[in-house]
Amino acid sequence: QIQLVESGGGSVQAGGSLKLSCAASGNIYCMGWFRQAPGKEREGVARLNRNGIPTYADSVKGRFTISKDKNILYLQMKSLKSEDTAMYYCAADTWCRGAWSAFNTWGQGTQVTVSS
Repeated sequence: QIQLVESGGGSVQAGGSLKLSCAASGNIYCMGWFRQAPGKEREGVARLNRNGIPTYADSVKGRFTISKDKNILYLQMKSLKSEDTAMYYCAADTWCRGAWSAFNTWGQGTQVTVSS
């Protein structure tokens, strides 16, 4: 069974940066980051396909960068805004179906709070 463990969340002022990490129990090709703010639905933030090509939500393009090194997934977040405040989840698309809806394995989440 795949396990995903996130780290790196915290509190930061608007305009600041944070880097999230996610350690997977195995080498998974298709991984991504989601977030859920209070009172809102969970949304996809960034994902990697089997070839390592990223896809980003429009709201984070140019500010967030997803990357992967072996079994560690990263999310570098820059120019953070108050609307980026959310619980961030690492996820795996174990069948590499290449869609936000295909993710089927989740970590526990790490909180990111951006103050203005």
